[in-house]
Amino acid sequence: MFSWFKPNADASEQEPKNTALLGTAVADNPTHTQQVTGLGDVDTHLFGEGTYEQMHHTMGAQLGMHHGQLGVHFAVWAPNASAVSVIGDFNDWQHGSHPLSPSNSGVWQGFVPGLEQGALYKYAVQSNAGHVTEKADPVAFSAELRPATASRVWDHSRYAWSDAFWMANRGQHHSTDKPISIYELHMGSWRRNPNEDNRWLTYREMAAELPAYLTEMGFTHVELMPVMEHPFDGSWGYQVTGYFAPTRRFGSPDDFKFLVDTLHQHGIGVILDWVPAHFPCDAHGLGQFDGTHLYEHADPRKGYHPDWHTYIFNYDRNEVQSFLLSNALFWFEQYHIDGLRVDAVASMLYLDYSRDSGQWVPNQHGGRENDGAVTLVKRINERIYEHYPDALMIAEESTAWVGVSKPTYDGGLGFGYKWDMGWMHDTLKYLAHDPVHRKYHHNQITFRMVYAFSENYVLPLSHDEVVHGKGALLSNMPGDDWQQFANLRLLYSYMFTQAGKKLLFMGNELAPWDEWDAENSLPWHLQGYDHHAGIQTLVKDLNALYKSTPALYQGDCSPQGFEWVDGSDDKNTILSYLRKDADGNPALVLANLTPVVRHGFRVGVPHAGAWQEVFNSDDVKYGGSGITNPSSCQSEPIEWQWREHSIVVELPPLGVAVFTSS
Repeated sequence: MFSWFKPNADASEQEPKNTALLGTAVADNPTHTQQVTGLGDVDTHLFGEGTYEQMHHTMGAQLGMHHGQLGVHFAVWAPNASAVSVIGDFNDWQHGSHPLSPSNSGVWQGFVPGLEQGALYKYAVQSNAGHVTEKADPVAFSAELRPATASRVWDHSRYAWSDAFWMANRGQHHSTDKPISIYELHMGSWRRNPNEDNRWLTYREMAAELPAYLTEMGFTHVELMPVMEHPFDGSWGYQVTGYFAPTRRFGSPDDFKFLVDTLHQHGIGVILDWVPAHFPCDAHGLGQFDGTHLYEHADPRKGYHPDWHTYIFNYDRNEVQSFLLSNALFWFEQYHIDGLRVDAVASMLYLDYSRDSGQWVPNQHGGRENDGAVTLVKRINERIYEHYPDALMIAEESTAWVGVSKPTYDGGLGFGYKWDMGWMHDTLKYLAHDPVHRKYHHNQITFRMVYAFSENYVLPLSHDEVVHGKGALLSNMPGDDWQQFANLRLLYSYMFTQAGKKLLFMGNELAPWDEWDAENSLPWHLQGYDHHAGIQTLVKDLNALYKSTPALYQGDCSPQGFEWVDGSDDKNTILSYLRKDADGNPALVLANLTPVVRHGFRVGVPHAGAWQEVFNSDDVKYGGSGITNPSSCQSEPIEWQWREHSIVVELPPLGVAVFTSS
């Protein structure tokens, strides 16, 4: 169980090789017959009005034929530059040797014959003041391995996909009445090679291990923390300089396609973390691109983020809207991704986000809403769902903004789902209390059901909960070692039986004592210890229970899918509720939030019959004490909790038990 291969690829500081581990998925003899002509009048019109979706087809470095010659057509937006030229390894990085021509749209264009796949290049951009800055291509499809910062010519037509079955059927996996269980993953620290200087795995090495692990653990999707090119490892990908390029740290663009392709062939959906809220100030990046504040807002009260020391996109500028719209669609088109989790949406929506009075500028109506960002978010969601109706668009939005996951035609922002940050904060705060005090905080664990169906929610236990000194989930649980593990089992079991889709950060299934370390592999050695292995088995079984029990997923986003049996039992500190499938068939969930065993606990049931325990977090195989109900519980015609029938069960300490009836 959970076996691992021994990676043997090249060292991480070198350019990763393009060697397939599971077969060949790259065309052997690519041809570049496409004609490249640059932007036409329609393109520039749409670009200027903020609705252009095709930047990745006309701008950046387009490899193809031009007047019978093979080469690369370059196009870059720099309206305030006085001169722009292409520099690279083909001209010894000489400024001005390959100048581009300006246009009324502010896009500079030109063709360089003879360039081929992999050529390195940048733009030498001269400002009106005469200062020249070497800039990476904003629409580059590939880049050098950091710390080098040049862009790289890349042809997306080379890759031959093998995921047609998944692509034709993925809509069956994405609707609100389907089970969605997401494994959030950081590419650089899921698994490292201790025999080769602790280097990270390549995309293709990940393809040889990750899909099988996710399949065995029962997750339906993987969410990759940002894989777009970024200069600083410590940003975990959240400070992007290359929005159209998967980071070269782990291989080439085709290698990343191979990873997505392989995941799809294993029936695993792929969600990318996407960061349109801000970008870093690195000299080669988007900031002050043509000597002016082009992509970012010129006013630092709107264009500089005090928390992250980064630039904020100028959402009021149409060309910036086109850039981000094209980028969102690009990942669906070229990389077959299944969804985007949009980072820090709240910071986009509010002009006063993380700012004190006097540090922000109201909108034209005197309000705090960022109208340009709202327009952009709606447009992106509309266009993605129009092109890819089976997509997943998920917002990390931490405020009470109304209608985040409602359609735009119904006044919403148009996302499919929203992270329930309130559930996460309330639940973790509640479980941090000593169980003897939990009865005084009962509303903290039950409040969620007041708003649970106001949006389509994902319940997240993400990387944010195990970083920056917060410790690990296990170490934040109260009590002795046994109680800490039991509380963690309680947390996971409660999440999987609550209404909402699921997300768990990698490694949490191993129950580490220490918070996540992005510079090292997950502590896989913990699988050798019974209590940690028990948590891993618990997560695997919870995924299986979730996917095999329609009552636990069909009503994730519908008030008909949840009913309290008793949500007010603060005296015993017990939660009892029903989850229901589309036909009303129930699963009974009992959660004992204290370490006291409840022998002979009576609970009301919706109908007469035999009720069978299908899951118990206190099972000894999970490291529990074994207070279970191995025999079916026959109902009695004894009225209890406003129901005509009831059953008597053994309720485990700090445990969750799930019952169904035939």
